[in-house]
Amino acid sequence: MFSRILVANRGEIALRIIRACNEMGIESVAVYSEADKDAIYLNYATEKICIGPASAAKSYLDMSKIISAAEITDVEAIHPGYGFLSENIHFAEICESCNIVFIGPRPTASRSVSDKIKTRNIAKKSGVPVLPGSDAPIKDENEAVRIAHEIGYPIILKAAHGGGGRGIRVAHNDMSLINSFLVVQSEAKTAFNASEIYIEKYIENLRHIEFQLLADNYGNIVHLGERDCSLQRRHQKLIEETPSPALTPELRAQMGEAAKTIARAANYNNAGTVEFLLAKNKDFYFIEMNGRIQVEHPITEIVTGIDLVQKQIQIATGEKLDLNQDSIKFNGYAIECRINAEDPTDGFRPSCGEITKYYSPGGPGVRVDSHLYQGYKISPYYDSLIAKLIVNRNTREKTIKAMGRALDEFIIEGIKTTIPLHQAIFGHSRYIQGHIDTTFIEDYVIR
Repeated sequence: MFSRILVANRGEIALRIIRACNEMGIESVAVYSEADKDAIYLNYATEKICIGPASAAKSYLDMSKIISAAEITDVEAIHPGYGFLSENIHFAEICESCNIVFIGPRPTASRSVSDKIKTRNIAKKSGVPVLPGSDAPIKDENEAVRIAHEIGYPIILKAAHGGGGRGIRVAHNDMSLINSFLVVQSEAKTAFNASEIYIEKYIENLRHIEFQLLADNYGNIVHLGERDCSLQRRHQKLIEETPSPALTPELRAQMGEAAKTIARAANYNNAGTVEFLLAKNKDFYFIEMNGRIQVEHPITEIVTGIDLVQKQIQIATGEKLDLNQDSIKFNGYAIECRINAEDPTDGFRPSCGEITKYYSPGGPGVRVDSHLYQGYKISPYYDSLIAKLIVNRNTREKTIKAMGRALDEFIIEGIKTTIPLHQAIFGHSRYIQGHIDTTFIEDYVIR
């Protein structure tokens, strides 16, 4: 087991990793930018070290500063969390060359799953259904139009190395495709430093279903069930739940095996997520694989009783999985709301400023993952996620009611948040009945 780990992240995920280290008896080193000097989680780490100014490019994304901090503090491993450097293959390779363990997939596995086109082809070769689309990067607008005519509109343009809902545009005709092509290329280059994009058939009224995987270094792979991530805005998730009300036990087993098949073909290790689109007729299609811990991992932890961050660390030390598929049991329901510092009434404009009042909800089955406190200042430099509210009960109906109560208790003043939007969703009859898809928020909540 490691004796000291550097946490190469910030916010609630940094606190989550530090907590896991503390429970495992592992010392933790927290890095922080000048903007995060007052972050409360720094007090819970064994050691803290400033790595630069507020700009993420000059702090959390600066590989040389992260590695220098790791060497100065004599750590054995680095946990990247999600975002920032978590899926940066070059960073994982640098860690390896410096004899520092990267807590995530090995670089060879990352290379297979970080390129969505490559992973799509792995899925096809493995017999897992994929949507009609391109099997290589699109060269120009003319090629894009040709492929769109072959598969039929509407289509969706995607960044090959994308994530977080960025580098995605839907086109319904040649004109919108041509207009979107350079925009998506530019977004991909800016956000991911890679301009490759590809095309898939766009099917409306789908659900977004992802399967959580754990894979050790010896070929053992298990899935920990699904998360229904259909409630999104601008292709970014807002609410996740498990189990999905759309899956039967038979379909769950089929999709779970498909997820494991893709991971095995990619020679994947550590925690990862395989994502699918699910049609109303129950046909499913692979869309991508994420080689990191996900924002929504807590709901899987709640229904399985498995600490995913601790499992990541154990796998990275070389331990074999102490789980098999038959040993994993699912208990009850869990739902997570992502609370963002945004104004839903003003196009989700980011909201910054000081938290003037803060009260966290509680009660049986309520969990809040957050780094907030009264007096904390939300800066404009980072992602708008400020808290995750997780609730579980033994039925979906009870979980929804408990979430509504917890949202009513949650007080964050001084800035705008998405709490009112979540309250509207949990009071909507279609959501309560489980009649949702990826356009639900735009179609029924924000009009």
